[in-house]
This record gives sequence, structure tokens and C-alpha cells, in this order.
Amino acid sequence: AERFLTNPHLNGSGSRMYRTGDLARYLPNGALEFLGRTDFQVKVRGHRIELGEIEAALSRHEAVREAVVMAREDTPGDQRLVAYCVQHPGHALAQTDLRDYLKASLPAYMIPSAFVSMEQFPLTPNNKIDRKAFPAPEADRTDGAETYAPPKGELETAIAKIWQDVLKVDRVGVNDNFFDLGGHSLVMMQVVQRLKDILSRKIPITHMFRYPTVASLAGSLAEGSSESVSTAGSRNRGQARREAMLRRQRPVERAKPISKS
Repeated sequence: AERFLTNPHLNGSGSRMYRTGDLARYLPNGALEFLGRTDFQVKVRGHRIELGEIEAALSRHEAVREAVVMAREDTPGDQRLVAYCVQHPGHALAQTDLRDYLKASLPAYMIPSAFVSMEQFPLTPNNKIDRKAFPAPEADRTDGAETYAPPKGELETAIAKIWQDVLKVDRVGVNDNFFDLGGHSLVMMQVVQRLKDILSRKIPITHMFRYPTVASLAGSLAEGSSESVSTAGSRNRGQARREAMLRRQRPVERAKPISKS
């Protein structure tokens, strides 16, 4: 009943059609374009994800001609979503643009951690997409026209070192985007915990979303430290004033005269 459906194109004929699991769309000229499969369901970080849904969303982008999404575990214990795209001629694909485009229609846990641009997809001898032949993604700092700039100061250097360790990359610059380098929610928790250990204060995880580069995160944390020191100083000065007022208001015990016997 799930696979053999009543044929809506031939009403009353009793014929049925078979749901193959192939995902396709009609083009303006009436032709069908194959987009992938709908039955590639995976579980990533506790969420069940239909890869075909992400592929379909990516294929609606004006620059994307074909899209394949898969869950990879290139580092043991670190499973993440990777999107592979073939672009239309004359169009450029930027990770930031594709990520922002998907955010408009998909929840955060379905946004791929990496996007790989390819000229064509590898095929099997039967001319089907060979998912086992796709390359592992590499961290790309050239996306978004940002050039490498080394960290400056203790805080930027500490953040860059943490990112290098948890993201398994050789070099992190102040302009590198945490998510473009493959960061995701679980890795983010590791970063926040290590920053907490270094700075001896709680770091809201929202900081990683609001300040995704080393430079912006360091600037935010440094500003927060100044605010904390200023607030603490204000508290100390206020406490001192209150204590002084209490001392002034406290009645003074006068010496009693000594009575003569």
C-alpha cells in the first residue's frame, strides 16, 4: 500500500503506479530532472534526517544544477553532513550563500557543515551516482574572499588554538569562520567548555553563533571581561559607600563617668 499507489492520471482504470524513491522535478520544458533518492535517511547527533529533503532544497538554488548530501565520519566519532554541488555555468557557489539560503527553509540540524563544489559527480558503471567515491571535504579559507591573517594577542591565539584542536585543522586565522571550517553543535560545546576553563567564567553558547570568527569572538569576550571588571568595581564601590553610611548612622557609645564611692 505504501509503494503501489492508485494512479491519479487514469481515474477509474484501477491501475496503479510504483513509488520508486527517486526524487525528481519538472522543468519548464516538461522534462523530468533527477535530483537523487528520498530514502537515504540518517541519524546525526540525535536527529533523523532525510538527505533527499536537503538535496531538494539545495537544488532550488539558482546556482545549483545538482546536489548530493551525505553523512560522513571522516574523523571517528565526528559524524557530520556534507553537501556536494555541481553549479550551473556562469554561477559561483559560496559556502556562506548556500548556508544562508538553506537556513530559510531548513532547521539548523539539517544544515550541512561543509559544502564541496564539483564539476561532475562520480558515477557507477550503471551511470548512477557513486556515493562511495566522493572526496572528503577540506577546510576552505578562500570562500568569501577572506585571506589568512594570523591571530594577535593572547585571547585570539588561545581561541585559534582551541579551534585547531577540536576541528582538526592545521591553521586558523582571525577571519576564518567556525562553521565554514566544519564546526557544529557538539564541537561548539567543546569550544565553549575550554574557553570557560581558560577565562574562568561562563560563556553563552550563543556567542559562537553571533561571533563565528576568531576576531569577532575575541572582541566580544574581551569586551565582556571589561564589563565584568567594571561591574565588579561598581559593586565594590557601592558596598564601601553603604558600609560607610552604616558606620555614620551607628550610635557612638560614650564613656560613662566613674562614680566615687
